[in-house]
Amino acid sequence: MKSRYISIIDLAKQLHISKSTVSRALTGHPSVHPETRRRVLELAQKLDYQRNPLALGLARNNTNIIGILVPEIMSTYFPSVIIGAQEVLHEAGYHAIICHNNESYNAEVLNTRLLLSYHVDGIIVSHTKETRNFDHFQMIQRRGIPLVFFNRTSDELNVPHVVVDDYEAAFRAVEHLIKIGRRRIAHLAGPDSLINTRLRQQGYLDALKKHKIPVDPDLVISYDLTLEKVRIYIKHFLGLPQPPDALFTINDPTAIAAMEVIRQKGLSIPDDIAVVGFSNDLSARLVSPGLTTVAQPTFEIGREAARLLLQDINSTVKNDYSVKKAPAVMLKTKLIIRESTVQKGGK
Repeated sequence: MKSRYISIIDLAKQLHISKSTVSRALTGHPSVHPETRRRVLELAQKLDYQRNPLALGLARNNTNIIGILVPEIMSTYFPSVIIGAQEVLHEAGYHAIICHNNESYNAEVLNTRLLLSYHVDGIIVSHTKETRNFDHFQMIQRRGIPLVFFNRTSDELNVPHVVVDDYEAAFRAVEHLIKIGRRRIAHLAGPDSLINTRLRQQGYLDALKKHKIPVDPDLVISYDLTLEKVRIYIKHFLGLPQPPDALFTINDPTAIAAMEVIRQKGLSIPDDIAVVGFSNDLSARLVSPGLTTVAQPTFEIGREAARLLLQDINSTVKNDYSVKKAPAVMLKTKLIIRESTVQKGGK
């Protein structure tokens, strides 16, 4: 019965030669006799021997492995970012280990430790909605392992990061609703613990303020991104004595779930209530009516995050972000107007 893992030592024992000879034979070293090389390669193929990149990396003091931590993969946002990052990493000769944390802080901590056990050369992160303690990321910094955040960042950590202008994007989205005549604009926000939640909510508030529309506290709700709760909050909005005539949500999945409830109530989108999401998820263009949303450059976010990480890895001088400000990249967004706010023909 074959061993589950075949090592150079196993090959050397079966061939009755030294480990160093096997290693040189596998790498094509000219000092190895052709017949010996043939025997080594034949046995390696027969036993399905695979070189251990982790062991090789440790010998070189690098593994060419990058960890990517994401909070969820249900929307297309995070998979798109991952693809963008992998393109840059692959070109540079790196492989990625993807860890999905399912919006769980505990899973995030465990996956961080897993990546450290693999001696990754760096980590790209978007933290979970539950994350309020960043000790596990501070530990990564103390170990000198390059770290880059994207989308969800932290005030507690001075690390390179890639974001979009959440404030400006939310401001333009709400101003679009105002310009089409809406005055009772509700906002279903994300958890207050997330910086992008706070920025988008401030953009919403400032757009109302600019156009002298009073803020109604009944029209603003923060929720934990559990889509099952959208039904509860949308029913609350629609049951108000003066229900909203528009809705701006933290993301597209929230907006699409809200649209389903609105239609079930027999209301028309956008006639009775206009809806705007955030992210331009693939589903935003597939639902009916098409969802007006803020498009984020997801591939470029991933590419920029990978570039920042590789800059740190390849730097000849260690970047000490305890004494200098970490680099930040802020990318632009685009408001995509579809039928959930403006009927075909512009009505």
